[in-house]
Amino acid sequence: MKRVSRIAILAWWLCALGGAAPFSHRVHLKLRPDCTSCHTTVTHSTGVEDNNLPSPAVCKPCHESVSIPPPPPTRLVHFSHEKHLQLGNIGPIIAKAIDTNRYLSPAGDLRANLSGTNACLACHRGIDTSDAVSRANMPQMADCLVCHNKIELPFSCEQCHGPGARLRPADHPPEFLESHSRPDAKFDKTTCALCHGRQFRCLGCH
Repeated sequence: MKRVSRIAILAWWLCALGGAAPFSHRVHLKLRPDCTSCHTTVTHSTGVEDNNLPSPAVCKPCHESVSIPPPPPTRLVHFSHEKHLQLGNIGPIIAKAIDTNRYLSPAGDLRANLSGTNACLACHRGIDTSDAVSRANMPQMADCLVCHNKIELPFSCEQCHGPGARLRPADHPPEFLESHSRPDAKFDKTTCALCHGRQFRCLGCH
């Protein structure tokens, strides 16, 4: 007998707005432990324009009525789930980058979440225990840069993001070129490496 309920799978849409989607992967992964049993298209998805959210047919054995909006636009222009799944579990690769100080963002408690065997969780960390999907469960740029590590600004940006992408961080206002070098500037230099690389030097711009 079907359980009557109305659900809205808003993960990607709400993540784009900075919110959290009220969808429990924790509950659903107990029913279907293989991510691709719901996200059936990821194994042959080769473009960022692909919609890899579950189809209504996947949900209807349990849910009588579903509403699944399309994913939001992305700032990437190139990404292949198919190729990355063929690599297997890249969690140990990211873990090694953290251990050898090659991970280009503060790692926090990230290292502890990279020991599982589910290949999807290497990039979608914590989603298996979440009751709401947020940006924290999505791949981080520092993850990509573990392998795609040729940083040559501004030319390397377009390899993933395309020409004209708006990538300036919120803490880089128009007057940033002048203000960030002032003695009283309060700027976290540990985050510079994500975009500028470990070999970045002030003289590279000045």
